[in-house]
Amino acid sequence: MMIKQVSVFVENKPGRLYAILKAMDKSKINIRALSVSETDEFGIVRMILDDPDAGAEALKTAGFTSRTDMMVTAEIPDIPSGLLKTVVEPLSKADINIDYFYAFLDSTPGTARIVLKVSNPEKAEIILV
Repeated sequence: MMIKQVSVFVENKPGRLYAILKAMDKSKINIRALSVSETDEFGIVRMILDDPDAGAEALKTAGFTSRTDMMVTAEIPDIPSGLLKTVVEPLSKADINIDYFYAFLDSTPGTARIVLKVSNPEKAEIILV
């Protein structure tokens, strides 16, 4: 399944994540998944939101520049080797590169969800169904 992800490129300094989350709170946007990666000077905050378009607008109002991308998402079993067997192995065999991903527990017991940026999203979506 494809899902929208909102990304924000920010300075790596105190208060920046707070300001992003405050913008989501002010607009009553629910963050369903969050990933923060960093370098010494900058960070990327990636979010799956219940309303990505409103979230992007809230970020703009708060003075942030954001980007919205379509990502591949899949449900995986929350068991040892679940990620390997249901995602990494099939994509590797299909010669699809995984640029980055993050995972989180699903509300359904025994399952997790993964969000991926891959070299061929259309093909990955078919494989991961």
